[in-house]
Parts: sequence; structure tokens; C-alpha cells
Amino acid sequence: MYYELREMRPEDGKRVLEIFQQGIDGGIATFETTVPTEEAWGMEFLNDCRWVLENDKSEVVGWCALKPISKRDCFRGVAEISIYFDDEYQGKGLGSMLLKKLIVDSEEHGFWTLQANIFPENEISIRFHQKFGFRTIGTRKKVGKLNGEWKDLVMLERRSELIF
Repeated sequence: MYYELREMRPEDGKRVLEIFQQGIDGGIATFETTVPTEEAWGMEFLNDCRWVLENDKSEVVGWCALKPISKRDCFRGVAEISIYFDDEYQGKGLGSMLLKKLIVDSEEHGFWTLQANIFPENEISIRFHQKFGFRTIGTRKKVGKLNGEWKDLVMLERRSELIF
């Protein structure tokens, strides 16, 4: 099967949110319990560094994007990553394509630190990020509730070796 990596376009919004819904339904990817509107999603994520992966039928099967961690100017080079795949395409090694591109693109846009906040039970995602140079900073205990249950988050970060 052939896959194409390309910049996200406005017409991808519906499919991006369908994939995000699968992440919500899985229960170990996000604190979100409902999918935002396309407009709200677009306002939450940066306009740069948005990528999708298409299969050979031109269907979006995964996406990644960055969101700012703060509005303060001193943190303009720090962003949190989001990377999601359609359930049928998880575990096939395709995430590597998206994350490699996101890292390169983020550095080209001046980002010196990427962060990921992952539920501890999502061990596959933690190992995946570590494979690409993310290191565990620590665990934030009972940082928020999901469906009435306190959840921890493992915080990982990757510092650019190109931007100091």
C-alpha cells in the first residue's frame, strides 16, 4: 500500500475530527469527551505544522498538529504535539512518517521544544515518542478528571538540537 504525507488542508477537517473521535472513544488518548467544531479545532491548533497521511485511495488515515503551550512570547518556540491515526491504521509503523515530518517542520518554524502529555496506560504512545528523542520529564498526578475519574499524565519533551 502506498501512503502520501502532505500538509493538512481545510477540506480535511471533517476526516481529522472523525479520527479524533476514535481517539476519544478509545479512552486513553485525550481528556476530551466530545469532538470540537472544525472552527474550534482550527483555533486551538497552530496554522503551521499540520500534516496528514493519506492512503492510496486518497483517504486521510492519520494527522498531526501543534498547539501552543502558552500565549506568552517567551514560550513561542514550545508546542504540544497531537498525533492521531484511524483505528485500522494503528500499529503499522505509519506514525513514524508523521512524527519525523512534524519534528523537521517544527524546527523549520523555530520551535525548540515539543511536548507530549500522555496517559500512563498508553504505553505504546510513550514508547513511540521516546523512540524519536522525547524524554520523560515526570508524571503529573491526578491532573484532571476523565468521565469522573482522576487521571495522571506522563509529560515528555523533545529539545531541538538545531535551535538553541
